[in-house]
Amino acid sequence: MALKDIFHKKKQRYATLTSADVAERLGRTKQPEISVPEGLMSKCKRCGEMTFTKELEKNLKTCPKCEYHYTMNAEERIKATLDDGRFFEYDAGMTAVDPLNFPDYPAKVEREQKKTGMKEAVVTGEGTIGGYPVVIAVMDSTYFMGSMGSVVGEKLTRAIEAALAKRYPIIIFTASGGARMQEGIFSLMQMAKTSAALHKLSEAGGLYIAVNTYPTTGGVTASFAMLGDINLAEPGALIGFAGRRIIEQTIRQKLPDDFQTAEFLLKHGMLDMVVSRKEMRQTLSTLLELHGGVPGGE
Repeated sequence: MALKDIFHKKKQRYATLTSADVAERLGRTKQPEISVPEGLMSKCKRCGEMTFTKELEKNLKTCPKCEYHYTMNAEERIKATLDDGRFFEYDAGMTAVDPLNFPDYPAKVEREQKKTGMKEAVVTGEGTIGGYPVVIAVMDSTYFMGSMGSVVGEKLTRAIEAALAKRYPIIIFTASGGARMQEGIFSLMQMAKTSAALHKLSEAGGLYIAVNTYPTTGGVTASFAMLGDINLAEPGALIGFAGRRIIEQTIRQKLPDDFQTAEFLLKHGMLDMVVSRKEMRQTLSTLLELHGGVPGGE
């Protein structure tokens, strides 16, 4: 048989092979493709544990294996904190303007509002915890990284003034990247404004509980986040003013691995307690009772 005839015969034989035949001859079997719907599972950033997202939400967004605290938005935080999630919101329609004509700022505000469904980076209002009436403010890092602009400062100040007028305790959950640079000096002024309002509340004998969550940084840390009569934080929360790298370059020293964590601040006297999210509502209820809270108000 001629060489070309042998080649032609082999070519015909291989042409009849299916992809399964080829895989079998190569010692492999084709694996079926597995499609996992997006958002069905969540991977823990600390231990890598995979958890069904619905189960994670039932567990107050804490890892069932290592207790890592995932980020909570304002709506989730309010539902987890207030009795039955009942909440009366203040200043719901207040939104930012562009005082400095900063390039693209209005477009970014519109984008953040569409993305989060929120008007600004903080939600304020009132409800009850363990039956005790409180004014509550919750910052949301999903909106502009929780940055503090004029509206955030104004809403917080009005909430503090409402607590003073109603003689309710106020609880503020912080989560922020700091001052909003697009508003420049107007943003920085909110540090003084909120601090002054808290000073008036303190002089009148009002109770302010600050709860620092991940992350609490910049001008927020340098003002109302650290002015609580009682300062709490969630486990592992990042709390600080400037970033680690900037501090290390300034002081020319290596910082501890746990620097700017809630546990580090507790150890050095900057916090009163580090409280797991699962125990936060009960802890707040106990603190309100200890400080003379009356279920249902006066």
